[in-house]
This record gives sequence, C-alpha cells and structure tokens, in this order.
Amino acid sequence: MNDVHPSEPVTEGPLTAVTGASGALGGRVAARLARAGVPVRLLGRDPSRLPELPGAVAAPPASYGDGEAMRRALAGARTLFLVSAHESPDRVREHTTAVDAAVAAGVERIVYVSFVGAAPDATFTFARDHWETEAHIRTSGVRHTFLRDSWYLAGLPAMTGADGVLRGPGGDGRVAAVAHEDIADAATAVLLSDTDPTGPTHDAMTYDLTGPEAFTLAEAAAELSRAGGRTVTYVPETREEAYASRAGYGAPDWEVAGWVTSYEAIAAGEMATVSDAVPRLTGRPATSLAAYLREHPASYRHLLTND
Repeated sequence: MNDVHPSEPVTEGPLTAVTGASGALGGRVAARLARAGVPVRLLGRDPSRLPELPGAVAAPPASYGDGEAMRRALAGARTLFLVSAHESPDRVREHTTAVDAAVAAGVERIVYVSFVGAAPDATFTFARDHWETEAHIRTSGVRHTFLRDSWYLAGLPAMTGADGVLRGPGGDGRVAAVAHEDIADAATAVLLSDTDPTGPTHDAMTYDLTGPEAFTLAEAAAELSRAGGRTVTYVPETREEAYASRAGYGAPDWEVAGWVTSYEAIAAGEMATVSDAVPRLTGRPATSLAAYLREHPASYRHLLTND
C-alpha cells in the first residue's frame, strides 16, 4: 500500500478520482480503494470534511457545474467514480458538465452511480435524471460502467416517523433495497478490475445493485417491529395524501415530487427487481433488511423513544 500522507501528491500508478468522498457512499469506496493500495484523489463539496486516507489526496474545490474547476480537479486521473449530485432542478446539466470536464481532462473511464429503473419515462422523477446522465456518458466515447442501485436499506428506518408509522403511496409494491456497504463493495470490485489484466472487464456494463429480496413496505414495517420491539406500521397514502403530509417540510415542489414518486415507483413495480450483481461482484451474499437492522441498531433508535 502507498504510505503517503494525504497532503502529499501521489505520483505513481493510475489515479482514481472519487466524488462525494465525504459522503456515505463515496467515502466508503475511497477507503476501500486506499486499503487496496490504489492512489485516490478525493472530491467533495466541503474539502475540510474529506477523510484522511493513505495514498489519497484532496482535489482542489470544484462543483460539478463548474467545468473548468472540474477539469483541474480531475487532471491526471485515469478513472472517475462519479456519485450523482444532490438532487436539484439543474442536476442533469451538472452531471453532463462534470462528464465533459472528465473527458477534457483525459479521464479514460467513468463508473457512474445511477438508479435502478432509470428510464426517460420512469415514475420516479429523479431516475429520469440518471437516464439522461447515462445517455450522455454513452455518447462521450469514454469507457463506462453504470451501477444502478436500489433504495437504500438505511432509508427505511429513516423514513419511519418517531410515531412508528411509515407513510407513502407505495401500495403493495415491492422494493429490493440495498445496503451502502454492498454498493461500495460492488463498486470497488468494478473499479479494481483495471488492476488485473486477466480479470473480467466491466466496460459498457449496467449492474442493478439490489438486496437479496424484494419486500413490501408493510413487510418492512413488520421487520422494523421485530428489530425495535415496538409496533411499526405502514400506512399507504394516496397521491394527494402524500403531498399533503409532506407539505409541512417547506421543500420545493420538484423535491416533494421526487419523494412522492419514489413510493409510486414501488407501487408500479419499478423497484421490485432482485439482481445477483452484488454476490457476483463481491463474492458474498447481499445484505437483507433483517441483517441490516441487526448490524445497525442506531438506524432505528428514534423508534425506541415513543413506546
């Protein structure tokens, strides 16, 4: 492993740039690459929050929408691990600007974190952004791999209120939610494939990264009940009820639409896909909701306060 202080430049070996390196997914991937001895350049919205990792350096501050700053930040990198930007009305332009900057900087390969069911007419409005980003990457001429992850397992307890109620217009649809750790391990396997010339290539591949089972939100509530020792219920909402129950957050219309349509995509069956990509890429089973809750009791701690 490269024993390099984070403030020192890494000059040996192909460089991998990791965006969102201070976040839940990018940070996990950066740490895994560093442990594998891969020189890493860390990109994040707040450089002061970037982790200190052996063999890793912090890039100059750059936002996705600033093409010149992104070119400087990515100069010398061979591979870009591109975590999608925070949701916004301008997210597709930010993504395409970042992709164009990467190509201009000489990046040869992009591994992009997309979303399961990405399509131009996806029910989940944010999944449409991912489709447009994928389309732009395909036409850029750069080698690429798309990792389409499902809902996060962490989101299920987080979206359950302290009153023990999970609300949303998900109907009886199913979702194969996935753990951050599984996405990070799968992404790392894809990123490390270039270090082994005899190994498989993931170029032009699209992987659905899911958990091992698709469950209804009522079944998720039952699992939360078992984990927390109190009754958790799922209350299906109509579209009108869903918008009304979220009106108090003061979020802009486009953001609330994203929240509501994510549940409606479940109801429409667009998140029911169960893929074997996680075990194929990582060599181990994907994490179930029950296992996730056993391993992360803090995720549902707020449900234990109102017995």
